[in-house]
Amino acid sequence: MSAHSTVVSPAIEPVVVAKNLRQVYRISRGMFHPADHLQAVSGVSFTVNPGKTLAVVGESGCGKSTLARMVSLIEIPTAGELQLGKVDVVKASTKERHALRRSVQLVFQNPFGSLNPRKKIGAILESPLEINTDLSAAERAEKARAMLALVGLRPEHYDRYPHMFSGGQRQRIAIARALMLRPGLIVADEPVSALDVSIQAQVLNLLADLQQELGLAYLFISHDLGVVRHIAHDVLVMYLGHAVEQGDKKVLFAQPLHPYTQALLASTPGIVGTGTSKQRIVLKGELPSPLNPPSGCVFSTRCPHVTAQCQSERPELRELAGRQVACHLAEQFIQPAALQH
Repeated sequence: MSAHSTVVSPAIEPVVVAKNLRQVYRISRGMFHPADHLQAVSGVSFTVNPGKTLAVVGESGCGKSTLARMVSLIEIPTAGELQLGKVDVVKASTKERHALRRSVQLVFQNPFGSLNPRKKIGAILESPLEINTDLSAAERAEKARAMLALVGLRPEHYDRYPHMFSGGQRQRIAIARALMLRPGLIVADEPVSALDVSIQAQVLNLLADLQQELGLAYLFISHDLGVVRHIAHDVLVMYLGHAVEQGDKKVLFAQPLHPYTQALLASTPGIVGTGTSKQRIVLKGELPSPLNPPSGCVFSTRCPHVTAQCQSERPELRELAGRQVACHLAEQFIQPAALQH
């Protein structure tokens, strides 16, 4: 190789790519009334690469869990593109979707309800292998024991039942089960919200260690920005089914440009960006019904900076100061340091 030749690194293939993803539910109103249509997710786009974590944050009802169900193939999107590897889930056949389900696994919120109480831990871990592989019983047991060690549990735990474990240990078991088929993507839906604060950090550290060791991609659903600060690389802020701000975690946390992101950060102890008031921002009013969203900006009914333009014209996501933001007034929240982005 000559001194002037260069080595070209292979391009990183994203684990999941979503483009203008939508989920609409048909709500029946009875025989003599036309059905309503609920826009649970309205045109959300994102990419998650191997070894990276995208955190999706927002209040209950914002569409986070619907997004998780689509990415984990529990629900098929109404419209848009959802690529896992290089396969578009929306256009894929039933057989292709079945094969794709091995590449994405879920970790649920409640470790007390997600494990079968009648099965021993070894059987719980071996179940995905029994269904999806041709491994022998001895091979399945070997892999299950190895996975227990990987998540920090002891060999004797293999023959115990779920009720014999603490919440943190059960969540470790749930993570181990999700990893048995060696997926590229883990969808973690509020995985530490049911745990004591002292245990949350242990589980988050485990997830970070596993990501580094196995090159996992995470879609991390949370309402807790304190948790997101420790685990995420990128953040997607959702409100009423819409993405209102998304980008690198450090950029968003240092200076949020959407008033909703500002309110979320201001209400989280210990997180104060340069663009966020140190006083708690109290959002007025209730989250609007997704059956009857505001005609302009979806946040206009609760925004302290609302204008006539906000009430009549829906802002699109646009590039600004190192992130994407959907706000007509975002420029006025930029501090001079942010203009360098």
